[in-house]
Amino acid sequence: MRARREALGMTQAELAERAGLKQPAVARFEAGGTMPTIPMLERYVEALGLRLEVRLREAG
Repeated sequence: MRARREALGMTQAELAERAGLKQPAVARFEAGGTMPTIPMLERYVEALGLRLEVRLREAG
């Protein structure tokens, strides 16, 4: 996520604004300090121009 944000030339504050969050929340997420819920992750990825896909696959 951080690499994508940086590749887009976006600051943490800009990502936070697009995702409806505060900049410290983005910083904590990028540092691995929080585990986002799926709805929160959807907000992040949409703000980065991506789409979240969750799939279940058989092991092995």
